[in-house]
Amino acid sequence: MGSPLADLYLNKGADRRLRGGHLWVYSNEVDSKRSALSQFRPGDSVNVVDAAGRSLGCAYMEPQSLICARIYSHQSQCPFDGDLIDTHIARALAAREASFDQPYYRLVYGDSDLLPGLVIDRFGDYLVMQLNNSGIERYENDIVTSLVSQLAPSGILLRADSRARRELKLADRIEVVHGEVPATVELEENSVRFLAPLWDGQKTGWFYDHRMSRARLASYVSGKSVLDVYSYIGGWGIQAAAFGATDVCCVDSSATALAGVTANAVHNRLDDRVSTRLGSAAETMEAMDAEGSRYDVVILDPPAFIQRRKDVKKGIAAYRRINELGLKLLKPGGLLVSGSCSMHLARADLIQALGSAANRLGCELRVIEQGAQGPDHPIHPAIPETEYLKAIFARKL
Repeated sequence: MGSPLADLYLNKGADRRLRGGHLWVYSNEVDSKRSALSQFRPGDSVNVVDAAGRSLGCAYMEPQSLICARIYSHQSQCPFDGDLIDTHIARALAAREASFDQPYYRLVYGDSDLLPGLVIDRFGDYLVMQLNNSGIERYENDIVTSLVSQLAPSGILLRADSRARRELKLADRIEVVHGEVPATVELEENSVRFLAPLWDGQKTGWFYDHRMSRARLASYVSGKSVLDVYSYIGGWGIQAAAFGATDVCCVDSSATALAGVTANAVHNRLDDRVSTRLGSAAETMEAMDAEGSRYDVVILDPPAFIQRRKDVKKGIAAYRRINELGLKLLKPGGLLVSGSCSMHLARADLIQALGSAANRLGCELRVIEQGAQGPDHPIHPAIPETEYLKAIFARKL
């Protein structure tokens, strides 16, 4: 038995949110006289207690951050160590295997899997790991040991180059931490095969989160023309072609991403139906409108326009604008698929932005279906921040 964990005392009344199931402790909630943050190092395990000394669970410390402690267990005196990491990864793996019959998914989704700061995507025999703060980074070796023991991967790539790390002024690290990892690996989603650039791609190289909504394309795209804007390497567009679309145009501002689209089209023998167009979304869509281009299905899956809560108003205007451009390119009776990965954008606000865009164009929309993140991105009911993804399927009347 190790030494007892140090107590992290909260101010009076600061325990209400945690008793409701939330997992984050903010620095202004800590009783600094009884628990000076300066005494802790990133990753230190602590016993979080209320003002009366009653345990609220255990957390690891991020003393220099606004969220200064992240709860990983509701038990008391439970250190964040190899055994606990083993247990939480095993539980996360069992949950994914219960949902998917192929080993392609987000294996660990941070707080929702009680492994705050950790993201792991699985690509068959290969894993890509993100360590998004210095607290979780301290346990890198324990995490790798657990993954090797439980999954025996051929390789694990560390992609410690996230925006969250840069905001915390942590150095970027991209390196193999176990075995060997090729530059590109194959994955399968909705029975379509893709080549994902693990080393040089966005985030972990692939976005599993829209998997369920992309599967729904099969009901709408057969025999149709499709425009996929912000295509990245073709997650939406290639699947649309595989599901029977007659022609698909993928638009992205990255030539590297569009090279990935072409490679994935060839990989699925769909290159005769898939084309690409390089340019910024807004400028390219305006040019296409001027050219008279029109499509049966328009898919918009932009990056997060709202990074901080203070940017909500400006961000909603950006979503309205891009959807207005999409509607201009949509044939009457056509389908608009509008996505958002902005955590701070409410689903109702996205729908309202679509309605506003339609009103400005003098047309009408009807929402016919809605999508959300898949089961490998589970939502913690007490942490609304874990629910971020929206997909709205709307018919242009």
